[in-house]
Amino acid sequence: MTKIALVTGATSGIGRATALVLARQGYHIIATGRRTERLEELKQEIKEVPVLTLAFDVRDKEAVQQAIRTLPEEWKQIEVLVNNAGNAHGMSPIQEGSLDDWDAMLDINVKGLLYVTHEVLPLMIERKKGHIVNIGSIAGKEVYPNGNVYCASKYAVDALSKAMRLDLVHEGIKVSEVNPGLVQTEFSEVRFKGDKERAASVYKGIDPLRAEDIADVIAFIVTRPAHVNIAEVLVLAGAQASATIASRK
Repeated sequence: MTKIALVTGATSGIGRATALVLARQGYHIIATGRRTERLEELKQEIKEVPVLTLAFDVRDKEAVQQAIRTLPEEWKQIEVLVNNAGNAHGMSPIQEGSLDDWDAMLDINVKGLLYVTHEVLPLMIERKKGHIVNIGSIAGKEVYPNGNVYCASKYAVDALSKAMRLDLVHEGIKVSEVNPGLVQTEFSEVRFKGDKERAASVYKGIDPLRAEDIADVIAFIVTRPAHVNIAEVLVLAGAQASATIASRK
């Protein structure tokens, strides 16, 4: 039987790594993201299974609806949804924060997750089967200085994951949450507006997690037997003890 996984934010980082790992597990991949050329590169790289690419911004409610509602019939039996698309913008104290940055984080991290989930859920409920994996963050477990709105957005992901699990348990749908610590991807470059030096300083002196590490955890979660649901996982780098404490050499 065909297994289909939809991965948002599949053009880089954890999303891209997850699409590659799940393809190796035999899942047909629906890869979504904003950058068409990167989606095409991913499609060309995946040789094991069919890949469908959907270019849209999760913040765009109408675009999300159009993309999911017009899926070809053979792609509608989505078994796994990985809500990975997310971002951080800026790292300022609350009194100096940018409204545009706040909007971007809440629109993508919270509303984008909801828009995609809202469209995929009917396809899962109809079959009484599915698994939603929300990518949270250690920032959704503990607030750190200047993290304010980003932390708030990831606390929202944490709350939504718990609420989804309660609401969907009678629909045969599992809900899991993966909360990464320090993962070296393009994430920090986006947060610091392309300042590569400042982004690199986040990981200075430690061996951070890789996107593939988180993808492996996601693959493990979604391939457990039907009677098992790994509800929540916090994944830290070996040298990391909390959001703000790490052993740096």
